[in-house]
Amino acid sequence: MLRALLLENIHPVAVQNLRDAGIEVEVRSGALDEPELIEALKDFQILGIRSKTQVTRHVLESLPGLLAVGTFSIGTNQIDLAAAAAHGIAVFNAPYSNTRSVVELALAEIISLTRRLPVLDKALHDGTWDKTAEGAHEVRGRTLGIIGYGNIGAQLSVLAENLGMRVVFYDTAEKLAMGNAHRAETVDELLTVADAVTIHVDGRPGNAGLFGADLFSRMKPGAIFLNLSRGFVVDVAALRENILSGHLSGAAVDVFPAEPKKRGDSFTSELRGLPNVILTPHVGGSTEEAQEAIGEFVSKRLRDYVQTGSTTLSVNLPTLALEHTGVGRIMLMHRNVPGVLAAVNQVFADHGANIEAQTLATRGEIGYVVTDISDVTERGASAKLQAMDSTIRLRIRDAFERPEFPPGPAAG
Repeated sequence: MLRALLLENIHPVAVQNLRDAGIEVEVRSGALDEPELIEALKDFQILGIRSKTQVTRHVLESLPGLLAVGTFSIGTNQIDLAAAAAHGIAVFNAPYSNTRSVVELALAEIISLTRRLPVLDKALHDGTWDKTAEGAHEVRGRTLGIIGYGNIGAQLSVLAENLGMRVVFYDTAEKLAMGNAHRAETVDELLTVADAVTIHVDGRPGNAGLFGADLFSRMKPGAIFLNLSRGFVVDVAALRENILSGHLSGAAVDVFPAEPKKRGDSFTSELRGLPNVILTPHVGGSTEEAQEAIGEFVSKRLRDYVQTGSTTLSVNLPTLALEHTGVGRIMLMHRNVPGVLAAVNQVFADHGANIEAQTLATRGEIGYVVTDISDVTERGASAKLQAMDSTIRLRIRDAFERPEFPPGPAAG
């Protein structure tokens, strides 16, 4: 029986979906560090994580039986995708499922900071009645600057306009403006007009340190700043200085350069205690609705991969959309070099294989060929495929849906 280890409080719907597919599931609440993860996964073929567990090259090289990793989040920077591909390990994420939840939090924080609600809330909790309109504004008519115009940035753009905000955005890629949003040609152009700046970029290494002291200095005096993307994209010390100096009137931060591994752990940050600053523990996508949708989406991708070999929406492997056919299936992940398909088919021909269907896809250095076979007159074809120099991983399913997963040779 296939076994899945799910970490970091993944929604129960994922557990149920995998168990319904005949997969044994073990659940743990927190993240695991590298040695713990390697030890825990020795007898598992599927791993499910969120944002804290780091799946490094060493982890992947230490686990030849691992077939797939599902990250129940948008980001995949916690996984070495290239190493996973080199070992024929499929990685799936949830690129859309928590978009609405992140957008709603951003809007709530924009309104809260613009009205200075954290300051007023603290004053009342401290026993001071501080009724004043000083520094409080409507968001209607103000300008929102969005850095990163992907799924989240674009949806935020639409809803902000519905509140009466003007929207200007910047993205390194060509993106279609939603509604009346204006595309800025440079970050500077955006910063000079934005009353609120919010970052929604991905976790690629090139975004590290994206927003530092220089960019903070170019923001409008009195503007607010939000980061709900990745902790390492912002210089936290520079943000602190701009809050204390009064150059920025407030900030909301949901992600941090270093985050605790599990709920209840202690948290330290130089942003604690600052006026009109909202700190949240990486909960942008943590609504019950989003977590259920993510659990549903990723678990079904994992299920489909182990059952049929389908790599639809995999972030690191060639894409093949596959369904059950009722005949035997041979799934070969290989290095993308000339002559592989011819060599595979020669092996089948030598063994009298009756090929019902065959599909090939490539992605960079990786190729994936799936062959459905109704009859093989001579045994030994799989051993020859396994022995090919180009083979990364060979998987076989017979006509009765019984999975067999011979490990592939060590990736070079």
